[in-house]
Amino acid sequence: MYSKLLAGGLIAAAALVLAGASVARPQSTAVTTVVRVKAKDFVFVLSRKTVPHGRVEFVITNPSPAAHDLAIAGHKSKLVQPGKSRTLTVTLARGHYPYRCTVDSHAKLGMKGVLVVT
Repeated sequence: MYSKLLAGGLIAAAALVLAGASVARPQSTAVTTVVRVKAKDFVFVLSRKTVPHGRVEFVITNPSPAAHDLAIAGHKSKLVQPGKSRTLTVTLARGHYPYRCTVDSHAKLGMKGVLVVT
């Protein structure tokens, strides 16, 4: 009698373990869009000016002789020294987002634009 109860208990426990193993776990569906940015000669050159909403990673390279940064949607990259690169990752909703270089008067000299987020 005891062995039948023990066997029944083991079967029930195994069923619970298997049921727990088959439960679907939510997977991250977050996609990061990469935008390559060249900060040169007082102009930004973006690999794309329209991106889907969500995480956007700006990979900023600076081939110019002056240091630059990138500011967008209340976020700002660290200073990118000549010949160096930096990354800035932000999450953006749909809309139009002005971006600019905040170093000295670089934005007035043309280091600015608008990113469209769909």
